[in-house]
Amino acid sequence: MSNAISVEHLAYTYPGVDDTPGVAVFEDMNLTIEEGSFVAVLGGNGCGKSTLAKHFNSILLPCGGKVYVCGMDTSDEEKLISIRRRVGMVFQNPDNQIVANVVEEDVAFGPENLGVASPVIRQRVDAALQQVGMYDYREHAPHLLSGGQKQRIAIAGIIAMQPKCIVLDEPTAMLDPRGRKEVMDTILTLNREKGITVVLITHHMDEAAKAQRVVVMSKGKVAADGTPKEVFSQVELLHSIRLAAPETVELSNELNKYGFHLSLENLEVEECAQALYDAVKA
Repeated sequence: MSNAISVEHLAYTYPGVDDTPGVAVFEDMNLTIEEGSFVAVLGGNGCGKSTLAKHFNSILLPCGGKVYVCGMDTSDEEKLISIRRRVGMVFQNPDNQIVANVVEEDVAFGPENLGVASPVIRQRVDAALQQVGMYDYREHAPHLLSGGQKQRIAIAGIIAMQPKCIVLDEPTAMLDPRGRKEVMDTILTLNREKGITVVLITHHMDEAAKAQRVVVMSKGKVAADGTPKEVFSQVELLHSIRLAAPETVELSNELNKYGFHLSLENLEVEECAQALYDAVKA
């Protein structure tokens, strides 16, 4: 399987203000994202998650090293439009991405800027809204929708540009539990049924547990990388960088301190409950 995104020896420093020195975020960052995969990126505040995401579609450019999107160098100005067609970004606050007063007009905004013909735009808008379950709201005013619905509209606007990859930077941070579920269901559908590569930056461990792969960042480097079960079973490592494992893993880890021998790979509530029942029964 080929790589959708390749990060090779990335270095990046935010420039200082006036006479203050710059802030180095990366010195030698390396990471690959396979086409069609669903990767969750975790880490504490200031570890470089959002900075990394902004390198994926040339919002930020490397100070050193390279970032490639579908083989294209993100520093190549001639490839900028092609790169942004392939990697769409969804941010925390959907209000910052909604630009029109009618849902379908907002979703059409991206394809229009790419020069897509009007009949094709109509098809893309309808298809994108159907994919996120918002077709019935196509003539509504976005500001009257819930937070979860707004975020799904923002995702539809990206889908309408037909990217190969969608990068979501904490898209559920401002949502209630129902809104979070709506957005996560949409993300999973896009990945599993449409084959779109998904990179999800999140603070929610239960969201990360749904990914195929989890990358944990700390101080501008990869601290852990593997399947959710492989990563979340490293409880002490997570604690050392001020992160928590999913609640099921934290519970099992605490009980093990009192003589239990529970697996730290039971991420689902049902799995954890069954393992605890079996241990007590024995």
